[in-house]
Amino acid sequence: MYARREGRGFSFVRLVWCVMLASMLWPADRAAADTHRIFISSNGWHTGIAIAIADIPDGRIPEAADFAGAVYLEFGWGNAEFYPTPDPGIGMTLRATFPGPAVVHVGPLDAPPGEAFSDVEAISLLLDAEPFRLLIDYLHESFERDGKGRVWPSARGIYRFSMFYPATGRFHLFNTCNTWTARGLAAAGFDIRVAGVQRAEDLMQQLRDIGTE
Repeated sequence: MYARREGRGFSFVRLVWCVMLASMLWPADRAAADTHRIFISSNGWHTGIAIAIADIPDGRIPEAADFAGAVYLEFGWGNAEFYPTPDPGIGMTLRATFPGPAVVHVGPLDAPPGEAFSDVEAISLLLDAEPFRLLIDYLHESFERDGKGRVWPSARGIYRFSMFYPATGRFHLFNTCNTWTARGLAAAGFDIRVAGVQRAEDLMQQLRDIGTE
């Protein structure tokens, strides 16, 4: 009789410890589940934002449906004439310095950009749920949909299976693809200086100190 009570007491103590342990671990697990990893890529002149396609909430960035099977989507922004042209001449390059329409480039990737491309620098950043939502909103609103639910591609992209889409905003010398990337990170709450960001290196220098492994 005594031994049975002792066993029950031991089981009760063990149960209490399990509950306490679970209560301590649950917030950490929940926080981890609400954390999203993104990548900022640079090929030396152009930067982009790559996110896991599985992290995109329902109803946001509906154009992602064009890339079924992709693991990541890399988003870039640039001049509507210059960006899609493989070999722009001096005239087109000069025109791109003046305000003009823009496009969003979406590239499907099977791996993070630093692994997908040998000549790309990629910096990993972690975002909690709310900053990530703000970044998704920024990307979503970068597409020019003219009041429609979604927009269709305007041209084939520069990667295999990538696409260009009409974009909001005006591209010019002081509002480049790298300014667009910096503005998106600032919208998500990162301490990023947007003013003066023109070159890719202007942004990457700021990110190297806050990137994660």
